[in-house]
This record gives sequence, C-alpha cells and structure tokens, in this order.
Amino acid sequence: MSRVRIVGGAWRSRLLDVAKVPGLRPTPDRVRETVFNWLGQDLSGLTCLDLFGGSGILGFEAASRGAARVVIVESDARAYGALKQAAMTLHASQVEMIRGDAVKFAQTTSDRFDVVFLDPPYNKGWLERLEPMLERVLKPDGWLYAESEAAVTSLAGWHTTKRGQAGQVHFHLLQGRQE
Repeated sequence: MSRVRIVGGAWRSRLLDVAKVPGLRPTPDRVRETVFNWLGQDLSGLTCLDLFGGSGILGFEAASRGAARVVIVESDARAYGALKQAAMTLHASQVEMIRGDAVKFAQTTSDRFDVVFLDPPYNKGWLERLEPMLERVLKPDGWLYAESEAAVTSLAGWHTTKRGQAGQVHFHLLQGRQE
C-alpha cells in the first residue's frame, strides 16, 4: 500500500493510504497545489463531486479546504475500502462515499455540484462518455477539473480557462456557462 499527502487546508500534511489497484494514479502534489490555487484555497460552502475517486485525494483536498459536501464515487472494492478508512481516520463527516459506476451516478443523481473533479483512467474514453451528463451534475456557474492523457479545450460547452502539464498528465480547469 502506498500513501498520498494532503497538501493544504485543515488536514494539511496528513497521509492517506492508497489501495494497490491497477491503473490508479493519485494526482501529484504539485498538480493539486496548482489546481487549488486556481480554485482558491477556501472552498467553504461549496459542494464537490469526485467522479473517479481512486485515492480520493481530490475530494479530501476539497474537504480539507472547507467544502460543505464532497461526494466521492469509486467502483473498485479495494479503493472504496481505502476511501472509507481515510474518511473515518479524518473524521470527514462532510465526505460521502458511493461505491458504483461514475456514468451511472452521473445519469441518476439529482444533485448539482459547484465543482466536479474528473480524473478517470486514461485511454478508455471516459471523458467523452461523461460529456453528455456534465450539464446534469454541474451547476451552470460551476467549475470542472479534468485530468487526461491529452489536452482538452472544451467539454459539454465548458471551456478551458487554465491548463497545465506535468509529465504525461494534462490537467485543466474549465468554467461553466453563466446563466
């Protein structure tokens, strides 16, 4: 089992166990630092969705920075177990874990979120599959964070406002349409 460190907020420097799951790659520290600088360090009152939980680090970083509610969706049993343990260790009552498929969750939830994190397994077409559902889960003025193996200019009408690259990881912050 490996570990990942929360880089900011109330739980700064806390280490979380990461399940050994093929293809699971936690977002690197410096990428998370950049993303939360873009979003602002204080997420107080915001609702966040981490659709491909994996290590859960994006969701836990958001909760550490004051997000009122964080929903983490994960399909793998071992990763889900590690996420549940991390939430208990941190006493993260604002973090809700859902074991299930990201696409099914996006198709069926009635909730809309201020920030949606998309860090799916690479080279499997997940962003394209989720694109038709993003409007259902993201508030019109919300933020969409996407990690991928290639640059993303837009998804479902949200346009990239900031982007970066760290090794093979392309990361993007997209902003929704203002109503």
